[in-house]
Order: sequence, then structure tokens, then C-alpha cells
Amino acid sequence: MHDASHSASQASYYPTHECGVFAVFGHPNAAELTYYGLYALQHRGQESAGIVTATERGSPFKIHKGMGLVPQVFTEENLKSIRGTRAIGHCRYSTTGSSNIINAQPIVVTCSRGQMAVAHNGNLVNASVLRDQLESEGSIFQTTTDSEVILHMMAQPVGTSRENTLISALTRIQGAFSIVLMGESEIIAARDCFGFRPLSIGLVDGSYVVASETCAFDLIHAKFIRDVEPGEIVIINSEGLHSIKPYVELERKALCIFEFVYFARPDSNLSGVNVSEARIRMGQELAKLHPVEADLVIPVPDSGNYAALGFSEYSGIPYFQAFVRNHYIGRTFLQPTQLIRDFSVRVKLNLIKESVKDKRVVVVDDSVVRGTTARARVVNLREAGAKEVHLRVSCPPHRFPCFYGIDFPDRKDLIANQMTREEIKKYLGVDSIGYLDVDSMVRACRLPADRFCLACFTGDYPVRFDPKVDKLILERRREQMGPLISETETMQERLL
Repeated sequence: MHDASHSASQASYYPTHECGVFAVFGHPNAAELTYYGLYALQHRGQESAGIVTATERGSPFKIHKGMGLVPQVFTEENLKSIRGTRAIGHCRYSTTGSSNIINAQPIVVTCSRGQMAVAHNGNLVNASVLRDQLESEGSIFQTTTDSEVILHMMAQPVGTSRENTLISALTRIQGAFSIVLMGESEIIAARDCFGFRPLSIGLVDGSYVVASETCAFDLIHAKFIRDVEPGEIVIINSEGLHSIKPYVELERKALCIFEFVYFARPDSNLSGVNVSEARIRMGQELAKLHPVEADLVIPVPDSGNYAALGFSEYSGIPYFQAFVRNHYIGRTFLQPTQLIRDFSVRVKLNLIKESVKDKRVVVVDDSVVRGTTARARVVNLREAGAKEVHLRVSCPPHRFPCFYGIDFPDRKDLIANQMTREEIKKYLGVDSIGYLDVDSMVRACRLPADRFCLACFTGDYPVRFDPKVDKLILERRREQMGPLISETETMQERLL
């Protein structure tokens, strides 16, 4: 078995991403609904967006996609030009070297089985092996995303049944994937057998919709029906909804707990648990675990707001939003380069200096990954005259790379992997630092520990990999393409 050493390497050949997907079947305003769905999922990806639509069987797919935010990519005019009754959409975040219109999704192909389009959230851990095999058999790839591997496998007929082809393709891919596909007469939604990434089904005006998060249903007044289960393939067509479960049922599931900590919108529900309430409980658990005497509890907007509220409620220390966020700046964690990330630190949050002068403050943040942004905030607080600065973090220290689609794959970028707790405290310039532990974080989410992927905290990876396989493929590509993969080579070897 082969894990995401290849895909999660931030290489230009197989970029990792954290994205949002949306789909509609059987609605006359499918394109418009998908636009609003992607708008609600904008926090999951801010570099590109796209929508593919279709009407009757055999009609050409209509597609519009571009670089930028959803309202920048789509206008009233181009939405009219892609009207259809079924649609899939995607908003994308990519890593270094892969921010390019060619990689914007959905990806559309035409093959012996007709037209197909795919939008993918997650990271295929065996993409390098599958792509290498497909290329050796004559497949020609148009993008550098692992998502295209799915389409190439779908294009290889297995028997006479489209369903058999679908099952064959999806059971061969490994890793984290929540995907929506559009064929000549159906919408397909599928989730990996561990359930790393969320995916839900809703109903609006009698039409089925599928979304990465339930917050997208609220915007279009859709009723939540249920989650796509881990390992389930859902086919939606004119006959209704048909469920296939081709995988062996796994006792362990692996929903990424970082969805609760940071990624998901607070108004979404994951596995029946509201995200904002889970974050409040994280703050309460944090206050129990690391009490401190202080004058103010200050959240780091926006994802730290609810944990700070919980910390304040339990500790009795007054809550105050001393950091004012510029909402026209994207989430700094999701920016593709360190240069942009550092710039965003300076412009994203401004401090109300008068509120912290001569005060002992507790800063509550959702996570400290690299440490650069946290350090900058502490400097701002000290310059404003804060008497003491205590940092409380509503998740455990990130010590291990993520191979399933989150942008911290390089160990040297993880401050907790490189420094002791005391060294982190000195580096950040705080009077004290306290992290939530794994047990408390899981308890706050109200689901059993074996329902989550905790690998970035514990190093216990649900899907393993063999780095030697990736090295062999990398060396062969180097022989074939030379300097064309120099950036890929550098990034992969750094991880492997």
C-alpha cells in the first residue's frame, strides 16, 4: 500500500489541496444553485472556482472556470451561458507551484462512455503509482492534479456496466477523497472508506444537492437529508438516489478532526455535531487544562472566536475582541506562498491598542502550525503595552505531516516538530503557552476517538505509504523529463 508521500509533497506534479465541492441534480437553476453553494464553501478554497452543467443526455457539457474567488470568476452573464438542470462545482486551494488555470476544477473529458466531469476534495495517496501505470498504457494527462487520475480510470470500461466501471475505479484509489462526478445522465457522489473529508446530501425544491459542508444547504434553503457515508457511492439520476457500498466495512473511521478545529464553517454540522458548539467546548476544556490569572480573553479571529468564548465562559475572564479582522483578506493558512502568508499577517488583523494596555491577556488561537503569525501577534500585543501575554491553543501541537490534503506536509515547517514546549514559548515571546490535549479535543467533538484521523498530532496514519515507490517513480520521471520536474523533485525529496 502506498500513502501520500507523492501527492502531499506540495510538488507541482501532484498538488495537495483542501477544496469545496457542490452538485445539483434535476433543478432548472442548477448553475445558480451551484454558484451560491460554492459561495458558502469559499472558505475551503480561494484560488480558483468552476462549474460544469448539462441538460438532456448527449447534450454538450457547459463549463466556466477561472482563477480567483467565486464572485470574481462568475457573473450573471456567464451563469446564464451555462444554464442546465444538473451541475457540479468546485472551489480550490492549491499548494506551491500548482496555482494555474489548467488545474482549476471541475475537470471535463470525453471518452468511450461519453462526457464526464469530476470535482475532488482530498488527496489520493496512490496517485503516483496509478498515474505512472496509466501513462505507461498510453493515457495523456492535461493537468497536474491527482483528481484527473479518477477520470482516466473511469474512462477504462470494465465489462458492460457503467456501475462496474465506477466501482472498479473508486476501489482502486486510496487516501482521502470526497468527490462529485457528472456523467451523461447522472450525478455521482463518493467518499473514501475512512471518511477523511465531509460530504452531505440535501434536498431543495424536490432536487438533490450534494455539498462538502451543510452550511451550503442553508444558503439555498435546502433540507439536510444525511451524510454520504464513508465508503459509499451515491448515484443520483431520474430514478432517484441509489446507494452502493463496495468496500469492506471498516470499524475505524477517520474524519479529519482539523475540520472541527479550523477548516469547517462554524454553522456547519459534521457527523451530526455542530462545529461552533464543538469549538466552544474545546475552549472550555482548554480553560480546565491550562488555567491562568488574566484580565482579558482575546480570540484570534475568526476560527478562534468560539474557543475563546468557551475559555471565557469557563474561566470567568472577560471576553473581548481586541483583534479586528480585515475580512477582505483571505485566510492566511490557505495562501500558497510564505511571501503572501507573511504579508497577510500584517494586513489581516489590527489590534485595538487601548484595550490591552497594562492588561494581562489570554490569546486563544485554534492552532499554531508554523508559529510565524502567532509570533507577530505577540509582538503587536507587547508593543501595545500588554503586561502579560498567555497563549492558549485549542488543539494539540502539530508534530507530523498531513498526507491527506492539508497544507503542512513538511516537518521542518511544524514548529512543534522542531522545538520543545519551552523553546516554543521563548520563540513566540509569551509568558505561558498551553495546548489542548488529544483526549480533551476528541471529547469536545462528542464522537469516539476511532471516528477521527488524528495523524498530524499523533503520527498514527490510517493509510500508510512506501516512500521507496515514490522515489523510484521520481527518478524515472527525472530521467525522462530532466529539469522540467526540478521543483517537484526538490519538494518530494525533502519530504521523503
